[in-house]
This record gives sequence, structure tokens and C-alpha cells, in this order.
Amino acid sequence: MFHLAISSQSNPFVIINKPNLHKHHKRPTITCSQHHKNSRNFIEKQSQQPTFMVDTHKNFVVRENKKKKEEEKSVFIEKEENKKKKKGSSSSTSVIGGKQMLILCGFGYWLQGFRCFPWLALNFHMASNLNLDPSILQLVQYSANLPMVAKPLYGILSDVIYIGGAHRIPYIITGVLLQIFAWNYLAFVPAAREVLTVLVAAVLLSNLGASITEVAKDALVAEYGKKHKIGGLQSYAFMALAAGGILGNLVGGYFLLKLPPRIMFMIFSSLLSLQLAISFLTREDSLGIPQPSTLNLATQSISENIRKQASDLFVAISDKSISYPLLWIVGSIATVPMLTGSIFCYQTQCLNLDPMIIGWSRVIGQLMLLSGTVLYNRYWKKFPMRNLIGAVQILYASSLLLDLVLVRQINLKFGIPNEVFAPCFSGLAEVLAQFKLLPFSVLFANLCPKGCEGSLTSFLASTLILSSIVSGFFGVGLASLLGITSGDYSGLTVGILIQFVAALLPLRWIGSIPMSQSDSEKQRRKSMSRRARRNRRVGKVVIGSINAYRREREWESQR
Repeated sequence: MFHLAISSQSNPFVIINKPNLHKHHKRPTITCSQHHKNSRNFIEKQSQQPTFMVDTHKNFVVRENKKKKEEEKSVFIEKEENKKKKKGSSSSTSVIGGKQMLILCGFGYWLQGFRCFPWLALNFHMASNLNLDPSILQLVQYSANLPMVAKPLYGILSDVIYIGGAHRIPYIITGVLLQIFAWNYLAFVPAAREVLTVLVAAVLLSNLGASITEVAKDALVAEYGKKHKIGGLQSYAFMALAAGGILGNLVGGYFLLKLPPRIMFMIFSSLLSLQLAISFLTREDSLGIPQPSTLNLATQSISENIRKQASDLFVAISDKSISYPLLWIVGSIATVPMLTGSIFCYQTQCLNLDPMIIGWSRVIGQLMLLSGTVLYNRYWKKFPMRNLIGAVQILYASSLLLDLVLVRQINLKFGIPNEVFAPCFSGLAEVLAQFKLLPFSVLFANLCPKGCEGSLTSFLASTLILSSIVSGFFGVGLASLLGITSGDYSGLTVGILIQFVAALLPLRWIGSIPMSQSDSEKQRRKSMSRRARRNRRVGKVVIGSINAYRREREWESQR
């Protein structure tokens, strides 16, 4: 066998004899000079050409990466700008909503405190022009508050029934309209001021509108505070209320000396018209309050919503963290028989104090209430709630004895005239009674379940009004028992002493008040967790019984 070898010399083919084939040798190679040259040139060309192609590919990849990074940067910048725009728009809307809330509820609470302006004229009109007996006057004063007892109903309706997509401002408008009609009726119809039954009907209508407005405002403040996580808004509401009371009592006494009562009714009605205009210009959705979906409004009927809201209110009230403090504050008011009508008639008929002095006594009282509210909001709310309420209750019971000093004319022995003593100390008990409600209002606003703001705050207000009505009726009965009339005030001393002893009785069950608001919140969470565990146990029992029944039916079928 022969092997061929192609050499690079002149002879193209050379035959080489290889006889030993059984041995392993390297295989010969066939080489062609021309092919070798061509392949070498080709390889050189290939080695030169790929370098150019690889470089262009790398540059292309680098350019693409740069473009992607630039696009990602631009997208990120756009997102950040959109976030800033959204934050700016939300902050601007929150600022606008805060201003609207300040105008609507701030002016509303101020006007609520300014209601003493027409009521001062009405009290003097009933005592001087109609010559009512002190007991009858006090009976009219406290009976006029009966529409406020139904505040839970107004609260449930405002929580459930939406009018035009809103459930707070439409009720404010309705209440303001009722008040405008009532005070205009008293101002322009002479029979309404002369006939006692017509006067009482107009006053009842006015208080009905005021109670509806107050419920909507209280619920709006509680809902707004929880939505925007602003605590203690009730303190600012008390400040606006006290500011309105200060101005109302200050100018009320002066106007009553210069103008007839009907003009004062007209002035207050014009202020109510201003509140009506503000309410019409305010949109509830701009306040940031969550609105219900159209699906929920369509699927659930009004009766079902009312029933559900009433059951939620019952569950909230049955909680010990709410029910125990509520029972204490109601009992501390109802157990004290008030003699406000007898004291008022004694000051105007026996001491001959003019309306300006009475107005100044209320002004100083409202100033003290405003100062106390500011101090509570900054310092006193950090104190234990039980200790604070106990100290206020003791001060309240002691302030009732100041009326005894005025009745017995002890102040004259120290050289203090009635015109100085009455404005400075006569309204202190009323101020402390109002200030005592502030910590409870803040407590219940924090413990209020979501969606139950209107019904719970209105229930609190109605129970307080009912307890004050009971206290006033007890005072009427006590005045009749002691024989206090417009010509005989000899039994007023014993009545004031009975008030003092009755005001100290609630200290016996002051342990039902929590030491602090955090303790009450912890107690509420514990009760909720216990209720949840109980519900889970009930669910396990029901599911277990269903499974046992199912296994029993399967066993019977197998038999």
C-alpha cells in the first residue's frame, strides 16, 4: 500500500514506500502550497475583519445601555414629579378642606355659644314682662331642652341616610333653617311673645333645629379628627363655644338695656342666615371624609342601615370602657337638684341686678371656661383623668355655696357689693359643670368606633341633656317643697345646702372613671379581643356540630 504526500517542492506528487504498516505512525498530511497560502491569507483577513465587527457590536451595546439608562432616569423623574404633584394637590386639598372645616364648624360652635344672646333676652322677657313664677320659669327653661333628648335618633339618621351624597352638612342646613324660622316667628309675631304656649312651641322648634345642627357638627368633628389623625379637636370646639358665650353675654346685657327683646331675636336670626350661607357653600367631599360607594347605597335599604346602626350603637354603649364613665357623668348631673330659676329671680327681683351685671357674670364665667379649656389642652390632659375629675367635682360642690354667700348677704360684711360679687362668683358653678364634660368628650371621641361617630356622640349629648332635665325637674320639686316663690325666698338657704351635699355623692363611685385614656383604650381592646375569642368559640361549636351531624348521616347511609 502506498501513501501519497504532496510536498511544497517543484514535483507535485512524491511516492513514498512504507512497508511496515502494523506499527503506529503519524498519519501523513497532504499539503498544498497554494491552498496553504490561500488559507493563511484568509485567516489573516478573518483575523482583521472580526476585530472591526466585535468593536462595533460593543459600541452598539454600550449605546443601547446608555439609552435604557436615560429612559429609566426620565421615567423615574416623571414618577417623582407625579408624586410631588399628587402630594402637592393632596396637601392643597387638605389645606382647603381644613379652612372650610375651620369656617364651618368654628363659626358653628361660636354661634352655638352665642345662643345665650337671645336666651338672655328671653329669660328677662319671661321674668319681667310675663311675670312668671321662678318654678314656672325654670320649668320652661328645662322643658325647652326636650328635643335634644332625641339626639341619638338624629345621629343614627345622619350616619345612615345620605342626602345628595353627604350626611353631615345637609343636616346642619336643616337645623339652621328650623332655628331661623323659630326666632323670626318670635321676633315678628307679637302673640308668640305674649302667649306662653306659643312661646314654648317656638322655643321647642328652635331647640330641635339646634340639636340637629349640634349632632351633625359633633359627628363631623369626630370623623374629621379620626380621618386626619388630629386628636383633641373637641378642645378647640369648646374654645369656640366659650368665645361665643363671652361675646353673647357681653353684648347681650348692653343690648337688653337699649333694645327690646324682639330686636335681639332678629340679630341672632341674621347670624343664623350667615351660617346657612356658609353651609351651602361648603362641600362635604372636600373635607376628606370618606363617602359611601353607590353599590352599598343601592344594595342596602334605609331600614336595614338604621337597624344595623342601632345595633352598632348598642354594642358600643355596652362596652365597659364607655358605659361606666357615661353612667358616672350622667349620675353626677342628675343627682344635683338645680335651682337656677330661683337664683335668677332672686338676683333680678330681690337684689335688683340689671341685665348688664347678669351678662357680666356670664362673661366672666365663659372667660374662665375658655382659660380652663386652654390649660387642659396644654397641661391638664396629661394628669390622671380620675384625679382631675374628682378635683373638679369637689370644686363644683364648693362653688354652689357661693350662692349661699349671696343669699345670706355675707359678702356685704366683708365690704364686697353685690354688683361685684355676683359677676365674679355667681357663674362659677355653671362653668365647672361645663368644664367637667370636656375630658369625657375627648375620651368618648377617641373610643368611638368607626362609622358610629354621629350616633355615639349624639347619644352622649342626649344623655347629658336628659340628666340636666331631670336635675332641673328635681330642682322645681325641691323649690315647691321648700316653698320658694317670687315673694318668699327663705327656703333658698336649705336648698343650696342640699345641692352641696348632693354634689358630693358622685365621689363614692368615682372608681368607674379610668385613670387615663390609655387605660380605657386598653380595656376596650381587651374586651374586643374577648368578644372575638367568644365568637370564634361559637363558630367552632357550630362547625363541629355540623361536621358531627354530617358524619352521623354518612354512617346511617352506610348501614
